[in-house]
Amino acid sequence: MNAQRRIHDCWNTIGVRGDRSCPELKKHIHCRNCPVHSAAAMDLLDRQLPEEYLQHWTAHLARKEVEAVRAGTQSILVFHVGAEWLAMPTGLFKEVVSSRAVHALPDRRKGAVLGLANIRGELVVCVSLSKLLGLEQTVAKKAEKRRISDWRLMMIEYEGTHTAFLVDDVHGTLRFHPDDLREVPSTLARATATYIKAMLPWQDQTIGILDEQLLIATLNRSLSLATT
Repeated sequence: MNAQRRIHDCWNTIGVRGDRSCPELKKHIHCRNCPVHSAAAMDLLDRQLPEEYLQHWTAHLARKEVEAVRAGTQSILVFHVGAEWLAMPTGLFKEVVSSRAVHALPDRRKGAVLGLANIRGELVVCVSLSKLLGLEQTVAKKAEKRRISDWRLMMIEYEGTHTAFLVDDVHGTLRFHPDDLREVPSTLARATATYIKAMLPWQDQTIGILDEQLLIATLNRSLSLATT
């Protein structure tokens, strides 16, 4: 059938979408009940598909196939401590707030546990991530030039327990595919490398993906020591 054949769309002129002057309306009540409307629908379905239609859907389905291959992307929250850009799964984090007073625990002047911070009325244990990762020197140098309000407290939740740690700044969430990850370089400081399971190239630098299970296990040990 000729793809250029014009459909006789009388329903738009004398039918229900027009001036309703069609005499057949008395019999069929509505254009959709008229055999002329049904015949026009069949003509439309029998038409050959335009070339651009096929090209559009070919490209669309190909794009969907590529997206399916990339299924399994993960979301992380990116932040930095000292000179290191780090990240953990977004689902761990409950809140990011500006820094506030941390009340030291008795006999806990050393170690990773800094004390308790009030976050929306809840006393949350605050931990020094820099001490856990061996970044105290780089953090100390930056701290000399910063006010306490410039820092951020990041609160995570694991098995119903809330813990917060201090970071220099927060970039935000970032999605990546596991295929993009790289091995941890041997040049990375041993203490830091212990907790980093992979590196993610990002812009002109790399992000250290923290091993959240190992980190949380260490935090739990630190908290146990803090309460004994």
